Amino acid sequence: MPAISTKKPYRVGRSRTGLGLFATKPIKKGAKIVRYFGPLLDSRKKKDDAIENKYLFELSGRWTIDGSVRENIARYINHACKPNAESDVMPRKRKVVIRAIKNISPGEEINYDYGTDYFKAYLKPIGCKCDACEKKRKKKRAEARAERLRLKAKAERKALKKAEKQAAKARERLEEELKLELKRSLNGRANGGKANGSKANGKLANGKLTNGKHANGKHFNGSFSNGHGRSKVPGPSAAAEPKASTKLLTPATAIGQEQQASA
Repeated sequence: MPAISTKKPYRVGRSRTGLGLFATKPIKKGAKIVRYFGPLLDSRKKKDDAIENKYLFELSGRWTIDGSVRENIARYINHACKPNAESDVMPRKRKVVIRAIKNISPGEEINYDYGTDYFKAYLKPIGCKCDACEKKRKKKRAEARAERLRLKAKAERKALKKAEKQAAKARERLEEELKLELKRSLNGRANGGKANGSKANGKLANGKLTNGKHANGKHFNGSFSNGHGRSKVPGPSAAAEPKASTKLLTPATAIGQEQQASA
């Protein structure tokens, strides 16, 4: 790195893109900062025209300054899309001077616009790292982050709404099932009451049969009684048999008969 006089209002220091030129004193707008110099290359000469590097400063269609020499302090000035300095090109004098286009404070990096051709050839492929472009990138990143958060929040709201709908449908299904279960339960109780009534009417009730059937071992309507044989139905032969006479005995007569029987 070349030595810089303390009288100069700049110094070489570490920058975002590598090395850069920084102001050490206040620099007023329009003031000359440093000259961009180096060997002159003639494009008409094949030898000069074959030289290629990042520090070539074109003065005209014929003359170009090769600023790759170490003595050229101006080569440390970096590009900026919104610079605080500019290159004052003087083709006839074959000279380039860097001037301030803004008031530059101590510690502020000095920069100027390299031009469209240089930007497309060297900076665009890797991305410009000047403050203006960094701010744009930060803004874009912030907008992209905000958009991602917005989409995420939208997706969460959508998922929540869907979950609420599903929960509402589940509650409705549960209510319907409970209603059906209650209805089946009520119908079952009603059918049970009817069944109990049917048993009471014409079927067993306390071990007995009603409606003209068995009840306590007896049978009504001219059938069995106390488990004995069938009762005979009166007929002609029964009518021909003589009936036993029945007389009422007095107490005395009854006593006499008992005595005779004992003798």
